[in-house]
Amino acid sequence: MLDSNSVRSIEQWLGDVRAYITVIAPDLVLLFDTYAGEAVFGRRYIATDLQLLAPGSRILEVGAGSLLLSCQLVREGFQVTALEPTGDGFSHFEQLRQVILNRATEANCAPRLLNITAEAFAEVNGFEYAFSVNVMEHVTSVEKTIHNIGNSLVTGARFRFTCPNYLFPYEPHFNIPTFFSKKWTAFLMRKKIFSCKAFPDPLGTWNSLNWITVPQVRHILRKNSWLAISFNRQFLVSTFERIPNDKDFAGRRSPMVRMIINLMVQLGIHQLLQLIPVAFQPIMDCSLQKLSCPEVS
Repeated sequence: MLDSNSVRSIEQWLGDVRAYITVIAPDLVLLFDTYAGEAVFGRRYIATDLQLLAPGSRILEVGAGSLLLSCQLVREGFQVTALEPTGDGFSHFEQLRQVILNRATEANCAPRLLNITAEAFAEVNGFEYAFSVNVMEHVTSVEKTIHNIGNSLVTGARFRFTCPNYLFPYEPHFNIPTFFSKKWTAFLMRKKIFSCKAFPDPLGTWNSLNWITVPQVRHILRKNSWLAISFNRQFLVSTFERIPNDKDFAGRRSPMVRMIINLMVQLGIHQLLQLIPVAFQPIMDCSLQKLSCPEVS
């Protein structure tokens, strides 16, 4: 649960940045509003984990995007490293991120920023906690990312991430059904994908998707016994509950999807979703705990 002080703190930070952007770069306000909503969601997502950390703990955000959440965590007293290269389909982050970073520098809450990929990240035993929100579906190598981020943790620390599960036949970025594979989906849904106006570069966004699945993550962890894995079945329920209360998030879903989800939430039957095995849920909430250092081959 996100406590009231944290709610006020992040709202104050986002309000400050929005006022700054309104003066410095007013054309970025709408884009900022989208990522401000994502920052609030991200803070809620990791709230219970943060309560278990000591003051001043070292945190790694994998795929920090606009940097809003990383900056907020610095404001809360954590030592934060933000890992954020701008990849295919996400060049629109650059200008917004720079404006936010300028404001954070002025406010003395800028995180340590590393403009490299998770696959190139090589720090060891440096963090008490790591997380990512809707990033793991964009990494080039899921296996290498899991290894590197896991290895960057101190023993006993966790890496928690949420992202789509492509075993479920739905692609959330483009709001389309999927057909067996990324290749077949692109062939059958080509017009819908490449004419999508939700992204400045729909082709780049599509190319960045790696089609990650729960069984794939489980298979990777079987080869890395120094990491323990767990999935949260309840996360799909909380995601459905986000639709009626988050207009920006809901607006990225089709009207039909919104209508169905709102009806399910109103009737309370969305609670039954936690009974679905995690391998078949459309999103995953995964925690990896470092048990020991990996064996050197």
